[in-house]
Amino acid sequence: MTGGRRLVLAAALLTAGPLLHLSAQTDTVRVAALRVAQTRPDSARAMVRRLLAKLSPQDSIYPGVLFTAGRIAADATTAATNLQRVVVEYGRSAWADSALVLLTQLYFAQGDPAATVQAAERLRLDYPDSSLRPRADFWGARAYFDLKDDAHGCSLIREALDGAGADVEFKNQVTFYASRCTSATPAPPVTTPATAGDSQAKPASPAATTYAVQVMAVKSAAQVDEMLTRLKLMGFDARVVRDTSGLFKVRVGRYASHDEAAQAQRRLKTRLGGQPFVVEEP
Repeated sequence: MTGGRRLVLAAALLTAGPLLHLSAQTDTVRVAALRVAQTRPDSARAMVRRLLAKLSPQDSIYPGVLFTAGRIAADATTAATNLQRVVVEYGRSAWADSALVLLTQLYFAQGDPAATVQAAERLRLDYPDSSLRPRADFWGARAYFDLKDDAHGCSLIREALDGAGADVEFKNQVTFYASRCTSATPAPPVTTPATAGDSQAKPASPAATTYAVQVMAVKSAAQVDEMLTRLKLMGFDARVVRDTSGLFKVRVGRYASHDEAAQAQRRLKTRLGGQPFVVEEP
């Protein structure tokens, strides 16, 4: 990555402040690191590295510091790695949806609309009540437009416009892209995750049983990231479930019937190998 692109990345991440859960930013070291990063990014990164080295990964503020490390990273790879760790390893923390929003921006800036869509859809599915959902919808919509999928793009841009609230600047940005959507553009059901190559149905009621295909269960976040990337490139909607044993379980889809899940299981076995299997989810 060139020096110019590093500066663009740093600027993008540092100006994402309004997206964050400010109530969670109570640690003065993290706040100081973000302030220092405005003028002395190297010093800020060193500060965060020292803090991460001193903290236990089980410490309640660890995901916040990890998130900060992603925000002020010097390159896109390091930024993505830290933000992905927040999402995968600390999916229940106050920082997970913020990390996903930054990932949508990062992937879009890198010219990867498929990854942008995956991150946006993951936030919509895993954090449906997040106040950041309109932001993810916006970047996801732009990525869908780049993929020539105006139907799903317009569905997300409408959601983003509905959730823009009193943020005039954001509302103006969304309105600009909403102008390409007319009443003639069919809007797909917003409850169905849109990914190329894998069509999935969701239950009509949240209480209904759904099915998924489990691809792997491991303890390594790196293995999880690699598998998520492979599945994304194949067009599957993949997510991570963590159980009480600490295992990361990579699963595909939320299917309304066992037969649909079994069809996806056969496709996955053909393309990935291994022993993917159907699981029932509440």
